[in-house]
Amino acid sequence: MSEIKIEETKILNNDIQELPKVDDNVEGVVIANEKNSLYIDLGLLGTGVIFGREYLIIKDLIKNIQPGIKITSKILSLEGENGYVELSLKEAKSAEVWQEAAKKMADKSVLSLFIKEANKGGLIVNWQGLVGFVPVSQLSEEHYPKVAGGDKNRILAELTKLINERLELTIINVDPAENKIIFSEKHLNKGGKAVSKRNNKNKDVNMMEKYSIGDIFDAEVIGVVDFGVFCKLPSGDEGLVHISEISWSLIADPKKLYSVGDKVTIKIIEINKEKISLSIKALTQNPWEGVKGKYKEGDDVKAVAIKVSEHGVLVSVEEGIYGLVHISEFNDLEDVKDKFKLGEIYNFKIKVFDIDSEKMILTQK
Repeated sequence: MSEIKIEETKILNNDIQELPKVDDNVEGVVIANEKNSLYIDLGLLGTGVIFGREYLIIKDLIKNIQPGIKITSKILSLEGENGYVELSLKEAKSAEVWQEAAKKMADKSVLSLFIKEANKGGLIVNWQGLVGFVPVSQLSEEHYPKVAGGDKNRILAELTKLINERLELTIINVDPAENKIIFSEKHLNKGGKAVSKRNNKNKDVNMMEKYSIGDIFDAEVIGVVDFGVFCKLPSGDEGLVHISEISWSLIADPKKLYSVGDKVTIKIIEINKEKISLSIKALTQNPWEGVKGKYKEGDDVKAVAIKVSEHGVLVSVEEGIYGLVHISEFNDLEDVKDKFKLGEIYNFKIKVFDIDSEKMILTQK
């Protein structure tokens, strides 16, 4: 009972991330790629599928994907055909572009972009398919329209002269919800030379030649965003600890755990030619490894209710071990809310226990 109380305290003192919902990105393992459909194991959410038009759009990209490969996709519907969760890989790729934009902003990367259009407020550019804006106030002294009296028509005339010119810009604001990305030219010094805090001396070096999966380093936090933590290795190279790789416990907001300048120990878990993926939780034991043989289907357990959602109620059996009482066990969402109070301990029976997929489905006792 004391262990349950300790876990309850931890939950009450930390925000818990909701189970994925429509428009969220989810990571899963491919279990089949056949008949113009890609089936993906989504853990507690069940099985997802990319099919129909969504499959045909990206058929050439995924035709060689084999079972066992991890991929990220976007939820289109939680109650799709035949009970599958409908997914989109195309939509998830769009989200990846926004993530890359946030990374570029965090490390102050300098981007050389052509000016496509101009209006009275500034300049318009395109980057990775996104339409970006450079406000007049963010132009360098060299390109700032020096117009007496601030006549807007004359300002526009001056800005129009920059169309098709290439400017060195940095990203200063990223807002996917508003489909907005703002650039600045104010990183330039008086000589027009780009100034960037990013260490580019190894820019053209293949990351796969420099590092190995499993390498462990002490690193410095250089940026914290909603989806994870950017870290700089001793070599100056940078990598991302995705939110799912921060802790075995569910994390809602990395900004409540880390700040720029913090020192962390990380492990390299994935490498491609240009970037590396990092993990903090990989340096600690997976809690599921510690419960092998401890639980089985039919066992009675006590657990703390930590989140009510359209999927049902998510409960914590012990630290890092979560179970779901599915919404199908109740009349409706209001019924779930009536029966459970967050932070309270309840009795459950294990309905499904799959340690390989780290899945526990419960029923209220």
